[in-house]
Amino acid sequence: MRSSSWSRPWPQTPTLLPLLLLLPPLSPWPVWAQVSATASPSGSPGARDCPEECTCEPGGLATCSALALPAVPAGLSLRLRELLLDHNHLRALPPGAFAGAGALQLLDLSENGLHSVHVRAFWGLGALQLLDLSANQLEALAPGTFAPLRALRTLSLAGNRLARLEPAALGALPLLRSLSLQDNALAALAPGLLARLPALDALHLHGNPWACSCALRPLCAWLRRHPLSTSEAEAALCVWPGRLTLSPLTAFPDAAFRHCAQPLALRDLAVVYALGPASFLVSVAACLALGSVLTACSARRRRRTAALRRPRRPRDPDSDPDPHCSVSPAGPGIPAAAAQA
Repeated sequence: MRSSSWSRPWPQTPTLLPLLLLLPPLSPWPVWAQVSATASPSGSPGARDCPEECTCEPGGLATCSALALPAVPAGLSLRLRELLLDHNHLRALPPGAFAGAGALQLLDLSENGLHSVHVRAFWGLGALQLLDLSANQLEALAPGTFAPLRALRTLSLAGNRLARLEPAALGALPLLRSLSLQDNALAALAPGLLARLPALDALHLHGNPWACSCALRPLCAWLRRHPLSTSEAEAALCVWPGRLTLSPLTAFPDAAFRHCAQPLALRDLAVVYALGPASFLVSVAACLALGSVLTACSARRRRRTAALRRPRRPRDPDSDPDPHCSVSPAGPGIPAAAAQA
């Protein structure tokens, strides 16, 4: 009786060894290609991960400097760690300009002639630690521009045309340690801007037309708590008013601002803004109407009181008979019906 095929013994290892040795040549991919494909996910960016216009190096560095690029190159990879886009022609950054580069840690956009940055241009760059926007033509920043950059440690806005920097533009950057604002058109810093940067310990201010007035009080208070280097402190100078020209910002104690009125609290500011010109006129009209009603009610009450106090004249029965009682010819006090009976 023939044994079933299921009962056949498994071939021994010496029998399978020649067959296994023949398997690699049967693969359509060479061995080196298989090894590189397996290693590429954890390695440095390859040709497919590097923007076409740029040069990429091991470690995730993409150099796209001085290529006259009019826009951010496409094909940014999650494996990029540093992206150099300085000395190009990037005039504006659109929303999601760096989509796909979520692991980026360093971004250099200096000397591009940038004049516009969309409020969502840096969305997705939660790992970014250094951002260089120096030597551009930025005049203003929209509120929330840097809000996605929660890991940012160094920010350079030097060499732009910023005349005012609102707290909402920077937002709350809890890890920011270095902020470069030199060579702009800043005369003062908005109150509350530095309070939202708790880790800041390096602030570059020289080259701005600082006005040494009451508006500079928060900045001077911060400088006293965070002494700058000697060269940096001497370079941040007042240009107005004339008697304080070339005075360093660090030379003003808190006593110099005693004549300045304290700023309004946030609740008070809300009341002031709520009562605009239109609201003020409506409030005045409502007060006048209410006053007129109260005056009319008071006058009516006075007239009623005077009428109650006025003496009454005696009643004349002939001229003002009582409709409920009549006098009959029979005599007084006898009802008319009884007299007729």
